[in-house]
Amino acid sequence: MTLKITWDEASARRMQRQFLADPAPAGSAVAEVVGAMLGAHAQVLSAAELSVGIRAEGVTRADVRAALWEDRTLVKTYGPRGTVHLLPSAELPFWTAALRAIPSRPSPFAPDVRLTDEQAEQVVTAIGDALDGAFLTIDELNDEVVARTGPWAGDLVMPAFQGMWPRWRQVMHRAGQSGALCFGPQRGRKVTYTRPARIGPDAEVTAQQAVAALVRRHLRAYGPATPAHFAKWAATSKGWADGVFGALARAGEIEEVRFEGASAWVDAGDTRFPAEAVRGVRLLPYFDPYGIAAQPRELLFPGASYQRALARGQAGNYPVLLVDGVVAGVWHQRRQGRRTTVTVEALGRLTARQEQELGEQVERMGEVLEAKPELVVGEVTTGPHA
Repeated sequence: MTLKITWDEASARRMQRQFLADPAPAGSAVAEVVGAMLGAHAQVLSAAELSVGIRAEGVTRADVRAALWEDRTLVKTYGPRGTVHLLPSAELPFWTAALRAIPSRPSPFAPDVRLTDEQAEQVVTAIGDALDGAFLTIDELNDEVVARTGPWAGDLVMPAFQGMWPRWRQVMHRAGQSGALCFGPQRGRKVTYTRPARIGPDAEVTAQQAVAALVRRHLRAYGPATPAHFAKWAATSKGWADGVFGALARAGEIEEVRFEGASAWVDAGDTRFPAEAVRGVRLLPYFDPYGIAAQPRELLFPGASYQRALARGQAGNYPVLLVDGVVAGVWHQRRQGRRTTVTVEALGRLTARQEQELGEQVERMGEVLEAKPELVVGEVTTGPHA
């Protein structure tokens, strides 16, 4: 008989495995928490620090930064969907093997702007060579890439931020996903890039093995899930994901279940779910992995939250208030020096217990961000990603 799983059961297990039901105990490795999340979105580093900090007792932004820049147990690079992530350094060979194997969606640029496949490979190689043992700003890296490839790479043809970027920059994310580039420490106010240190032999992880492992890890963290859910998370085609899931199913590595009345998949043998529904209040920052990966989206963002907390259906642009495992509001923080004001807009009435938990969550946020927090309950007037 096919196992039937409800939304409440899936939510409870996901939040347990994401350290959102109960944070990881004090002393847990920051990299372990990031690994369980399948990476922490870090386009805005403070959001990544908060994503990690709320999942581990006693962890602050200083601990995340120490793991990134001092201990080097984390690396900041281009991860899933070609977006900036924190990833465990020890897992980098696995990630680069998997991400290189996932087909990208068609380029959004005009044909005369795009790089050919050959040019893209030349640029990625040039980036890796230029950054080997060096820490370069974007302007310094630009000069090195153009010198190692040709003037065509530096043509200002790529629309970006009311200006034009050189042609080669459209594959920076590919360089990160290939292990040729990662972020280095700031040089004053300027971002630097370097080549990540080799943690292990990439040749031991084949593309097929890495993709299979990534799907199975995704199912353990965010399952039950469908090929369409995985494709959306990975920013790839559903057709390709269908083929991967089909091969894994035939090999007995994943198994089919019924999830809220529809077909979905879990890792083989991973069929135990909590009996009790998740309860409590949580605050998730911009682009928190849970809000992006947990599907179906219409169940995570029920009712009015689908319009209020998503931006044209895209998750992550608003920090969200979770109540009993579903999105029930949005929030925004404004930091001034050592103080931060956290405005929370709830879409329904909170109980006295939930209001108390909200206050505790804001206090914990202040600890993570090393700031004195003030909670304001009211309308959030800022737009998405503000």
